[in-house]
Amino acid sequence: MTLEKDWQRDIISLARILGWKVAHFRPAQTSKGWRTAVGADGAGFPDLVLVRDRVVFVELKNEKGRMSLEQLRWQDALQAAGAEWYVWRPDDLDDAMRVLLERRPSRTVDISGYTTDGETIVVAP
Repeated sequence: MTLEKDWQRDIISLARILGWKVAHFRPAQTSKGWRTAVGADGAGFPDLVLVRDRVVFVELKNEKGRMSLEQLRWQDALQAAGAEWYVWRPDDLDDAMRVLLERRPSRTVDISGYTTDGETIVVAP
């Protein structure tokens, strides 16, 4: 069985090779065991946030890992907001590769009608 930390290392390495920026919030040893410092509604936040031509949220599990209630709530909230969210297990390597290799067209923003004072964008009268 693949350890989740090894699976995570492999996905992070692959994502970086393919040009993704990767955010992962690591747990630390505390007097109460291993904890990831999070505030507000952070409990259950996905393991990885990947950014390139889009933003992708990924929860990583080993073959037998189960989603917690907090993780399921984050999944629901992110998907309801239109986010791209996945749970990947070692058997999902082909799916992970497909997602990481996919390129989406860049989005452009029409800034006609706006001006700048050098620091902020201002709506032109």
